Amino acid sequence: MSAQDVVETFMKIGLAESKAKETAKNRSVSESLLLLIAQAEKICSEIDKATGNLLYHVATKFKDTTEKISFVVEYICTKKITSEAQLTAAFEYMKPRSLNELNVTEFEQFCGVGVVVTEDQIRDAVTIAVSKFKSELLEKRYKFNVGVLMGQVRNSLKWGDGKQVKAEIDKQVLELLGPKGQDHRTPGANKGMNGKSKTKVTKEDNTLCENVTDGEVSSVQLIGEACKFHKPGENYLTDGYVVTPKTMALLRKHLKETGGEVITRFPPEPNGILHIGHAKAINFNFAYAKAHNGITYLRYDDTNPEKEEERFFKGIREMVEWLGFTPFEVRHSSDYFPQLYKWAIELIKRGKAYVCHQAYDEIKGQNPPPSPWRDRPIQDSLRLFEDMKHGKIEEGKATLRMKHTMEDGKQDPVAYRIKFVPHPNSKDRWCVYPTYDYTHCLCDSIENITHSLCTKEFQARRSSYYWLCNAIDVYCPVQWEYGRMNLCYTVVSKRKIQILISKGIVKDWDDPRLYTLTALRRRGFPPEAINKFCAKIGVTMAQTMIHPDLLDHCVRDELNNTATRVMAVLEPLKVEITNFPFSKPMDVEVPNIPHKSDTESHTIPFGNVIYIEKTDFKEDNQPGYRRLSSNQPVGLRHAGYIIELQEVVKDSNGEVVELKVTCVKSADVKIKPKAFIHWVSHPLECTVRYYERLFRHKHPEDPVEVPGGYWTDCNKDSLITYDALVDVTVKGAPHLSRFQFERVGYFCVDFDSTEEKLIFNKIVGLKEDSGKL
Repeated sequence: MSAQDVVETFMKIGLAESKAKETAKNRSVSESLLLLIAQAEKICSEIDKATGNLLYHVATKFKDTTEKISFVVEYICTKKITSEAQLTAAFEYMKPRSLNELNVTEFEQFCGVGVVVTEDQIRDAVTIAVSKFKSELLEKRYKFNVGVLMGQVRNSLKWGDGKQVKAEIDKQVLELLGPKGQDHRTPGANKGMNGKSKTKVTKEDNTLCENVTDGEVSSVQLIGEACKFHKPGENYLTDGYVVTPKTMALLRKHLKETGGEVITRFPPEPNGILHIGHAKAINFNFAYAKAHNGITYLRYDDTNPEKEEERFFKGIREMVEWLGFTPFEVRHSSDYFPQLYKWAIELIKRGKAYVCHQAYDEIKGQNPPPSPWRDRPIQDSLRLFEDMKHGKIEEGKATLRMKHTMEDGKQDPVAYRIKFVPHPNSKDRWCVYPTYDYTHCLCDSIENITHSLCTKEFQARRSSYYWLCNAIDVYCPVQWEYGRMNLCYTVVSKRKIQILISKGIVKDWDDPRLYTLTALRRRGFPPEAINKFCAKIGVTMAQTMIHPDLLDHCVRDELNNTATRVMAVLEPLKVEITNFPFSKPMDVEVPNIPHKSDTESHTIPFGNVIYIEKTDFKEDNQPGYRRLSSNQPVGLRHAGYIIELQEVVKDSNGEVVELKVTCVKSADVKIKPKAFIHWVSHPLECTVRYYERLFRHKHPEDPVEVPGGYWTDCNKDSLITYDALVDVTVKGAPHLSRFQFERVGYFCVDFDSTEEKLIFNKIVGLKEDSGKL
């Protein structure tokens, strides 16, 4: 059957064209689904969309014996099993039993065969659930987690159609709360300092996450799909989990060793710096364990010594702790090399692995030629593997491969390869190193991980994960995949960032224009804001493309409540107050965070010479312009004075270099000025690095948007440097201190700062305010 015929066959059973094409590319799933369709056609004359959908779920989610699957397919085709909930229950019932042990009456009762749930029953169950949580719904409004209502209804109507239940919940919640609008936001959360509405975080081409709410957000509360995860020891209830005759005994042993504790791990490769996507993984792993009073390991996946450096080990731990998380213990995959090697020998002895001499270029990709050494004698593979360990075989001349076909169709993945490279942790003890496909699941097993959380690209490795644990009869954790978080206007690939560094486009991994965690820290992003961002986007099974405006929004929210207000002038223009009323500078008190009633304050000098922004002056007044100009006075923030232009001083080129003004107390003027501007007096000189987006296009890696390659899309004006002036109170501020430069934006003290001169990085700008016009 041609590839096009396969796609058309899948479309005939109701799959959308895109899903049919995607399924056809996966040889393992494709073959399974074709067999199920052939079986179904023998039972029913026509496969409708509902039946086709259930067959697809069997092919993609359930790995069981052919006899059990055939038994379930007959129930699907005869319309005795009509929903995914019933299908899941069917395989849940059969997992610990052989087909001969199956009691049909008990099975049908367990799966809800013959149970009919009416619309009236659904409506009544939803009404009861909504009534139970009515007070909480009215208090939290659309921040209330409707998953609680779904769970409540599911408890009473196990076999109710999920879509009908969700639709009824949405309807009743809407009737109770009214349309979702501005009233569901945190009071005052959308207001500026002067009570004026701030610009909302908007969607751009529908790339911002939906259902994002303001206010405090807990990562623990927003773990999305994680509410469906299994309880420790109930691994066998998970879709696709493979049960062997030894599974239940291994699970009992696991529970005895862990006491039923939830155990997760964050397993980064120490060959680069963590980026914003890793922040989501860190939050998810630690938050899920915390929500269940469990623990999380930080485990370095250090199986590739060529690319691993000590600075990356150190940098990863720094970033985990900077985000506010403390690992229960720090471990390395290399800690387990001796045990992993013993298990590799066991795998060979069981006839499930062999030493292969095909070159790497021959076996990479999805459909490599079969290995001529696949069926070599076990004793030969044992001897050769021992030779590999002792350095008797040249690098690249042999690998240990597992006899297994992965979900994406890749055959016999490599378990061990030869590398004559010392290891950062194990030094030169080994010259054979295990691969990710071999190491990952076995390290999880050793550590008694209950929930192995990883992103969607690892879904194709799930069958290999389960196969390997079961092949050597060790405890098998459950692998759960979630959607990877991608950010527009950036690249996070280690290889691509390294190219940007080598081309001199960015300076290093912590260049503030990047979205590595070290770069975000250097730029001044608070870790609390990054965690809040991760909580807002939540955890879904779908890939998400997030606009950076949402991250900026979270940063502003945090800094608005924590950053001390100071005044700084990026492009100074000298102003002399000719009638200054005092013989020496007066002290002006400025609140650190004006909207906080208990805020502290700082004092700045106000003398006869001040500096304002060049952009806050226009010699000729223009319609709509509200700042200083001829015949238009302006107020000075915090000073209590209004200045009025008297004279403009220009240089030989006609450029304005100084203004002479007069001042009057604000209290003595009946008509208030149209605007109040920031200023500095007796200031400190500083350097301000003003950052904009590094890339011009939303998807710089897309060859359609950027045909010349992502590095050609870089914005040459992404960094502008100003020789600026800032008020004296920031003197001596330590590195990473964050400030709001009033009317300008949020800024952070850079590591390049010295005692003589401070250097500030722009974190994010302020939302536009009409007072700046």
